[in-house]
Amino acid sequence: MKTKLILSGALIASFALFGFTAPKAGSKAESYKVDAAKSTMVWTGKKVTGAHTGGVKLASGTLSLNGDAVQSGNFVIDMTSLTNTDMQGEYSDKLLGHLKSDDFFSVDKFPTSNFEITKISNAGKDRVTVEGNLTIKGITNPVTFPASISKKNNVVVAVATIKVDRTKYDIKYGSKSFFEGIGDKAIDNDFELQVNLVAIK
Repeated sequence: MKTKLILSGALIASFALFGFTAPKAGSKAESYKVDAAKSTMVWTGKKVTGAHTGGVKLASGTLSLNGDAVQSGNFVIDMTSLTNTDMQGEYSDKLLGHLKSDDFFSVDKFPTSNFEITKISNAGKDRVTVEGNLTIKGITNPVTFPASISKKNNVVVAVATIKVDRTKYDIKYGSKSFFEGIGDKAIDNDFELQVNLVAIK
């Protein structure tokens, strides 16, 4: 079953903030470095006849905190690290080859994707709204999503689910929005990225 699906590599950093607080007066921002080995990102791409899942790794990243409040952040995603977890062998290799091709993420030309936080707003108890710029294939679009973060001692853990419309990044393969009559070969425009980010001071 040669199902070709999209995932989305770039994107990144989204949070669920447990315990968001306002910056303390007179306090200075502190930098936390992303622990790429402990952080995970799981992608899910769906089509009419099924779905595929896999992973992609963070190459680097930093968060700036003032007290317990996240103020900003920058993240780099290693698109060459794309993996597939729902298939094995030849079918998995073919899917990954297609995802890395110009039909999807053009990994040879764009080996990294980027996400930059531009604003974080309190959205209620244990909730925030994250705004930022996501760059995939050299194309930048604003994204907004709800999130939550926990900070204990010198470790920040962020967890979230982000949905991205791939067609905004010139990834149109299999999209009903651009190709009529593709029937059950249609691939959803949106992909989902589940982020579990660990950053250490």
